[in-house]
Amino acid sequence: MKPPPNLGPIEVKRRQGVETFRDGARDLGFSLAAFWQWSCSDLVSNATRGILAEYLVAKALGVADGVREEWASFDLTAPDGTRIEVKSAAFIQSWYQERLSSITFRVSKTRAWDRESNRQSEEMRRQADVYVFAVHAHQDQSTLDPMDVSQWEFFVVPTAELDNRPRSQHSITLNSLRVLASEPTAYSDLRRAVRVAADIQKELANRAMQTDRPSAGR
Repeated sequence: MKPPPNLGPIEVKRRQGVETFRDGARDLGFSLAAFWQWSCSDLVSNATRGILAEYLVAKALGVADGVREEWASFDLTAPDGTRIEVKSAAFIQSWYQERLSSITFRVSKTRAWDRESNRQSEEMRRQADVYVFAVHAHQDQSTLDPMDVSQWEFFVVPTAELDNRPRSQHSITLNSLRVLASEPTAYSDLRRAVRVAADIQKELANRAMQTDRPSAGR
């Protein structure tokens, strides 16, 4: 009986875009960059805009040199180890609209997935330390440009503040987010805002641990 193949996780290497498609040894004359142009040019679409938002946050934090992991339990890791979840939404979509979209973010707790073992954890929780809610806030279709960071608003929230919300634990509206996070953060200030939120998260987590710790008997 043949032994099972070694199907461990594949190490994904960053590509350059100049790699060409082939038929065996024959170069077909079109590149990986052409595929990217074909598949990713609609930056307004929900799926691509979400990935773009992750990339913008990664660039702001200086961690965009690697490769995005599709099924990671959280989206990004800051240089100091802070785990970050990026959520994206927009008022204008790529399809016909009678009115601007209402913005609501899903913030449900999840089970962490481990790519090394292909298993999910038993515990339901929010996997990141900090959430960055990226809103493509521009409302004029004629000048809409997701590559212009001045058209985005970023709301940075420590995860503990989501955990402690008395209202829905599954979603949060933009209005509720504005109350929770106060003013949006400009792209140029995003790195500092994440660092501040990470410090708040540590403080809130420490307080929760002290509250949960049983007091010594007399």
